[in-house]
Amino acid sequence: MATCRKLAFVGNSLPRHCGIATFTSDVSDAISVSFDEVEVGIVAMTDGDKVYPYPPKVIAEIHEDTTAEYVAAADLLNAGGYDIVSLQHEFGIFGGVAGRNIMALVSRLKMPVVTTLHTVLAEPSSIQKSVLLEVVAASTRVIVMADKGRALLQSVYGVPATKIDVIAHGIPGVPYCETGPAKTKLGFVGKTVILTFGLLSPNKGIEVMIDAMPEVLRACPDAIYVVLGATHPNLVREQGEAYREKLQARALDLGVEKEVIFLDQFVDLPKLLDFISMSDVYVTPYLDEEQMTSGTLAYSFGLGKAVVSTPYWHARELLADGRGLLVPFNDPGATGNAIAELLGDAPRRAAMERRAYECSRSMTWGKTAEKYMKAFGAALRVSSLKLVAPVKKPVGQQTLTNPPLNFGHFHLMCDGTGIYQHAVYSVPDRSHGYCVDDNARALILACDLFDAGERAIPETTSSNFAAFIQHAWNPEVSRFRNFMSFSRNWLEEEGSEDSHGRTLWALGVCAASDKDPSRRRWASALFSRAFEIVATFTSPRAWAFTLLGLDRYCASNAEDHIAADFRLMLAGRLLSLLEQTEKKDWVWFEGGLSYDNGRLPQALLLTGVDTETPRFMDAGLRSLAWLMSKQIAPGGYFRPVGTDGFFDVGHDPRPFDQQPVEATAMISACLAAWRVTGDETWKAAALLAYGWFGGKNDLSTPLIDEETGGCRDGLHVDRANENQGGESVICHLLSSVEIRQLSRLSSDRPQPLRQLA
Repeated sequence: MATCRKLAFVGNSLPRHCGIATFTSDVSDAISVSFDEVEVGIVAMTDGDKVYPYPPKVIAEIHEDTTAEYVAAADLLNAGGYDIVSLQHEFGIFGGVAGRNIMALVSRLKMPVVTTLHTVLAEPSSIQKSVLLEVVAASTRVIVMADKGRALLQSVYGVPATKIDVIAHGIPGVPYCETGPAKTKLGFVGKTVILTFGLLSPNKGIEVMIDAMPEVLRACPDAIYVVLGATHPNLVREQGEAYREKLQARALDLGVEKEVIFLDQFVDLPKLLDFISMSDVYVTPYLDEEQMTSGTLAYSFGLGKAVVSTPYWHARELLADGRGLLVPFNDPGATGNAIAELLGDAPRRAAMERRAYECSRSMTWGKTAEKYMKAFGAALRVSSLKLVAPVKKPVGQQTLTNPPLNFGHFHLMCDGTGIYQHAVYSVPDRSHGYCVDDNARALILACDLFDAGERAIPETTSSNFAAFIQHAWNPEVSRFRNFMSFSRNWLEEEGSEDSHGRTLWALGVCAASDKDPSRRRWASALFSRAFEIVATFTSPRAWAFTLLGLDRYCASNAEDHIAADFRLMLAGRLLSLLEQTEKKDWVWFEGGLSYDNGRLPQALLLTGVDTETPRFMDAGLRSLAWLMSKQIAPGGYFRPVGTDGFFDVGHDPRPFDQQPVEATAMISACLAAWRVTGDETWKAAALLAYGWFGGKNDLSTPLIDEETGGCRDGLHVDRANENQGGESVICHLLSSVEIRQLSRLSSDRPQPLRQLA
């Protein structure tokens, strides 16, 4: 197992005064303390002609506009034997348009790069998007500090979820303490303290809080507002102290100049902790919703402070569920009222403080260091993988298109109950009713559309799929029913093991990606009730479907250690099957193939990446390469395993009947392999499988009705199956969403993903 022994950070560093410098110094110190065997160095970005007395751990300095220094730093890191480079990315700290100078360093590095994105823009300019995609393409993994960052990376930039880690901003691991001792130490005895700290700049909304002070003082006459922090160096360079003076004049005009105290200081950590400790309420009245992370918010929250904040992205996530109070942007009245009410309700404030402190224990710098080292380890696992080509000969250049999404037939197949199983030609077949399998697939589609930033299907339709799954749950036997008649009568008390696993897969996706927060909570709750019975199952596909659900569920429910352990157990079962059955020319989990085959290697691959288990990743890649090699026709096109399947080891696959579910599974599995390894052959294999839908198949017959959006149920030996059931149309739409994401990523990215050695 590869281990990070020598680590370099690239970013700002103390004593430069800025948030990135503080973060880089803090996280590098935390790793040095928690992992004393790791040698840590920093390549520090320096602004303009400034000179800083950097500490010894700063091994190189780059002036932001000096290209030669970026190149020299890359040479230094390559020659120095560093295992990992941790890039701290913020557009404003690197020279060039949108900070593109950093590519002069990153593009030359020979080791894996793990990039922390401190800003992810929802509406970037074309050059900002282009530069960020270059950075992401050159990175083995990327880290963001909030779930919103992950969602934007996926929907706006097309970054695969498997490449993204969410690691919250670290906080000091100090005991909870009352305000009294710190107030005495700092000279604020007898005062009710409202605090804001950080570098002073107009986007912080300090003027809103000053305007709110008269309202606060009417309810709490002994209140003071302490504004701790030096003016941002860039602002000083451009305007001097004009902004601070403007704020002071505003306080004077409102008659609150004695209650608004400006402390023009950049304080060290011990003194900062004293200031936070003495505050009764911490406030972040920021004006910009697109604030992805706030170190000041994280620190105050981590010390158990009652926080009042505007609903910028970081605050919305951190302060949810009663962990703080959110007020509208630029609204002094609402801000003043919220603070006054909180100061006047000591029990409520104390409860909020307890919740904040308890919820922040996973964010301490020690825990953050562990999470960063886990991400570094995952990057090393990926870079050390021995790549397995999915085919023995080139599959040729595959055309990457941006297919349209036509929901006409899909909506025709849905009613107020859910989605019909079958159709006679394009007419929904009521005689076969519904099944939980297809409603689970449909819920995955609804979530994937939202996750990818595509046009969503109607909310009532998505809700119907979820309601079908809820109704399918039979708590008496802890199983999901599968088949329901058109008259809404269940035809069984429990469905198959595979349908149970697929339903868990849908719930896991919903728990992580549904646009409705309440439905995400529903999905998490039902998943947690329904997954453990899978331990009694014997179906490998049920295990694989459950693992795909666990991949998403665990990402949004990291505290569920039972689920995390269960995931390792199921993956171990799949691996054991492979090891028991595998022979020189048969790299598979069973003595035969049937349907949805690609989901087995995909499940092992994703589990291996997320749990940093190389043997799972290797088995997933190995079995997927073998499977793909068996599904390439002599003519070079994709030929999915027919439904007659392999009956035993050594037989050739039956070519018919071919069904969309197999192509969709292979597209997802091959794209997962491409995202993990960076090997472009996997992308070509996925495009080859997608071509099957459009007519690159044994009959040269398209499965898709472009006018209606329907998808035929498969290929017989002499003709296409003209029926267009629910499973088929969903499979095509799911694959089209994946190819559209791939198309956006490839067209926006100036360079392809680098090949990993």
